[in-house]
Amino acid sequence: MLRLFSLFLLLILALPALADDWPQWMGPNRDGLTAETGLLQEWPEGGPEKVWSYEKCGLGYSGPAIVGGTLYVMGERDKYEQLIAIDVATGEERWATNLGDNEVQENEKYNEGWLGGPRGTPTVVGDRVYCLASRGELVCLNSQSGDMVWTKKMQDLGGKTPAWGYAESPLVVDGMVVCTPGGGEGAITAFDAKTGEIRWRCTELNDIAHYSSILSVTAHGKPMLVQLLEKRAVGLSPEDGKLLWESPFDGSVAVIPTPLFHDNSVYITSGYGAGCQLITLDDELKPTAVYEGAAKKLMANHHGGVVRIGDHVYGHSDNKGWLCQNFATGKREWLERGGHEKGAIAYADGRLYCLGEGAGEIYLIAASPEGWEEHGHFKLEPQTEMDRKGGKIWTHPVISGGKLFLRDQDQLHCYDVSL
Repeated sequence: MLRLFSLFLLLILALPALADDWPQWMGPNRDGLTAETGLLQEWPEGGPEKVWSYEKCGLGYSGPAIVGGTLYVMGERDKYEQLIAIDVATGEERWATNLGDNEVQENEKYNEGWLGGPRGTPTVVGDRVYCLASRGELVCLNSQSGDMVWTKKMQDLGGKTPAWGYAESPLVVDGMVVCTPGGGEGAITAFDAKTGEIRWRCTELNDIAHYSSILSVTAHGKPMLVQLLEKRAVGLSPEDGKLLWESPFDGSVAVIPTPLFHDNSVYITSGYGAGCQLITLDDELKPTAVYEGAAKKLMANHHGGVVRIGDHVYGHSDNKGWLCQNFATGKREWLERGGHEKGAIAYADGRLYCLGEGAGEIYLIAASPEGWEEHGHFKLEPQTEMDRKGGKIWTHPVISGGKLFLRDQDQLHCYDVSL
């Protein structure tokens, strides 16, 4: 009986860590949300307590993935893009592995004013971690040791490196790793997660790679993969990569935000004047665009992402400000200018975490359609001493295990936001 009780206790103690993990881009479900509770609802003056700072992330905008007490993040250090593993409790580096055999060259830094380094977030599943380097190396490593398991290169699949590097965070689903190399040989490809062998390619799509990441969803009981490309949103069969539906979208320059999915509907948005759209799918997966008129231009999210809480979408819209939009109708609920910078967003325990990309101010906001209601803010300090060359604080906030993680290039900071 004592043995059974001990086993039960161990399982109970393990549950919070599992529930609080942030294992991939935009959290457990790729929607910027976590179900974690027990977090501060008000921040003290000056912000929550800092637990540690790690100052060796190198160049890049890669966000953290956190599983089982280890934080995984990518950065360019010593002319190599690397995956770095960090102890969540102490902020100490455990190991680092190069994501390619060749040094990063000056012409690969995408420095039309934006610096180099990895852009995407690692994806952690079991004892494997998957990541896509900015130069196109898709890599699978052992999550405990950092040992290389397999690697593929997007250019070998007919892909062309996007203007600001590959920024997608690979999706792992049904034993496959799915990403978007782009190009005429099949814009989207699925690999066997264990071996790296190609499972399928969607040859019906020949779009170039942009910067959005793929979702795995179920519509009308049918599993599908959803991706936003430059000129269309698409749904694919995860079984064979066949195109199930497509809907036009007027994207340009850089299409970045990941779509949202709810109630058999796909919400998409992008900057550079593209705006937003809600696409409903009928039981035969026929798409219908819902928003009309001003609603289509209300949310033009550059790259800070949007989140859906209940019946509403929250995020920053270019040339407007932070706003709340009705998911079903596209109607504006509120707009907050107030000198708050554009930036990235995440959600936890009834609060929105809104990070300004310039000064690094982060605001704790009530997730309410009634208006912008602030419950504390502080400034990210210290900030990088690297030459930004036009880059800003673009890494999204991450909330995991009662901690808030913020990155500014080589600087990664951990704050205690638990009650």
